[in-house]
Amino acid sequence: MTTRASACGKVILLGEHAVVYGRPALAAAISPGVDASASHGDGLSLTVSPWGQTFRPEDGTDLGRALQVLGAVMHGTDLHLDATMHLPGGGGLGSSAALGVACLRAAAGHLGMGLTPERELELALAWEKVFHGNPSGVDHTLAARGGVGRYVKGEGLTLVRVPERLSLVLADSGERASTRAMVESVARQRARRPEAVDQTFDAIASLVGRAEVALAAMDPLTLGELMNLNQALLSSLLVSTERLEALCVAAREAGAFGAKLTGAGGGGCVVAVAGNRSGAVRGAWEALGARTSVVELGP
Repeated sequence: MTTRASACGKVILLGEHAVVYGRPALAAAISPGVDASASHGDGLSLTVSPWGQTFRPEDGTDLGRALQVLGAVMHGTDLHLDATMHLPGGGGLGSSAALGVACLRAAAGHLGMGLTPERELELALAWEKVFHGNPSGVDHTLAARGGVGRYVKGEGLTLVRVPERLSLVLADSGERASTRAMVESVARQRARRPEAVDQTFDAIASLVGRAEVALAAMDPLTLGELMNLNQALLSSLLVSTERLEALCVAAREAGAFGAKLTGAGGGGCVVAVAGNRSGAVRGAWEALGARTSVVELGP
């Protein structure tokens, strides 16, 4: 018997890094994220497609250590998990959180274990800490709950109603950086210049509040302008790169209302709001060698 489950990825519209320090972030779940299945196995193992790799708790990898979290709950059950990733690993789209939630759901369903929403979030956070050290919690919360919302660390997700469909364009820069390393870099900056960095976080929080109003009012022009301002503040925290900046500029020149990195930075993906210029934005990005996609928010 095989039990199947899935979980969402995520895109942060505004609020990266500041959200780690108690400021709000505006974020949305995206699909497809990760599909997983559970069946009887020889010990606990996880095979991930399209990577073509199998992981076990004792193998010393991050995924192996994450499986230890799962194994502690499942009491060492003989269980094999298969997961299919529809998100780029390390791209800032919540791939590790989506993988964790999908695997937890598949395993619990296969074993007949009832997980409350609170318990699911607790275990998914333990999984995420293996990869990111001090995660804000936004990734695994959206992976589990879905929707669009305002997230505050320690308080959780407040859903935001999006009255109409809104298209977002995504570009994968092809660059990769450790989320843990980027979070630690910002922490070092804050240790050296606490007042200046906290002022940056406060400015980001102000943009998030205004963006929440713009999103609820379906005002993509204002939302894009706020995203551009957020990108400038993220650049001041040294989490952007030349490649990410070039993609943001190309999107705006192609007609996007706004574009910014999404996730921890140092690489990963760029998100843009472009309205009827989405095709032109994708073309500009593809001319720079980036893989692109479109995701939809709202009803």
